[in-house]
Amino acid sequence: MLKKLASSTQINMSTKWTQYGFTVAGGNEPGTQLNRLFWPHVIYVDNDDDQTIYIADYGNNRVVKWTSNANSGQIVAGKNGYGYRNDQCNQPTDVIVDKKTNSMIICDWGNKRVVRWPCENAENGQTIISNIDCSGLAMDNNGNLYVSDYKKGEVRRWEKEETNGKLVAGGNGRGNHLNQLNGPTYIFVDQDYSVYVSDNNNHRVMKWVKGAKQGIVVAGGQGLGNSLAQLSNPHGVIVDHLDNVYVADFGNNRIMRWSKGSKKGSIIVGGDEQGHQQNQFSGPIGLSFDRENNLYVVDHWNNRIQKFHVDLT
Repeated sequence: MLKKLASSTQINMSTKWTQYGFTVAGGNEPGTQLNRLFWPHVIYVDNDDDQTIYIADYGNNRVVKWTSNANSGQIVAGKNGYGYRNDQCNQPTDVIVDKKTNSMIICDWGNKRVVRWPCENAENGQTIISNIDCSGLAMDNNGNLYVSDYKKGEVRRWEKEETNGKLVAGGNGRGNHLNQLNGPTYIFVDQDYSVYVSDNNNHRVMKWVKGAKQGIVVAGGQGLGNSLAQLSNPHGVIVDHLDNVYVADFGNNRIMRWSKGSKKGSIIVGGDEQGHQQNQFSGPIGLSFDRENNLYVVDHWNNRIQKFHVDLT
């Protein structure tokens, strides 16, 4: 499985989305109730289960599952509140679903670990990677797990039963050279096993071809700013089959698309100043597509998940 890949080959540079989204989860003031979220980070859209979404509900120290058209979510990891026990979570930042094992893999950031939880009726999880400042997760078609380490400035790949991950991006100290990362957050792995990394503090997205010793800038890289050539603390990243890069431009409150080789991106949703209207964001941090190429955006400070339909007009 490839994490959050746009599923249809119909998506291309001419694809557009409606500019006004609608809320599919959260949208209220932050809170612990099941109809609320608190600083959500990233979602996983389960296209095999009628667009059920799994949400890393960072501020509530839990992962919640929302079925399509539901008014509230269900806690599937971290029912017992903040903590470091196996039945608790501490500020989770990412979640993916491993279909082969019917389990969730969660970046339990506050506990510096990656944990695996069964998808159904689980009371606790199992730590699979310890002592890591994990921020983002991805999985390739072979079931290998990729994890970004925010503090070390690197991404590693763990094969099954492996105890030490193999370095695939960064790893040369924190910096802005092409062989370095500075605060990598979310990651994406394509069918050729290239790793795309949101290099948060460098305000760029990097592509590391399998086996490469340095990366290529595929979005941003022109310093902090709000021009079409710049990004501001990018987070969520997705790449389609044409190598178009989609980025949650957190500081600029917009979702951008960068075509292969382009020095500038285009705004596909948002960019209308910070706000809580249906065409605005306040810290977009995660994004995903469903099988119909509708766009989901995690609107961090607004404590909601927004869905934008493909514009067929």
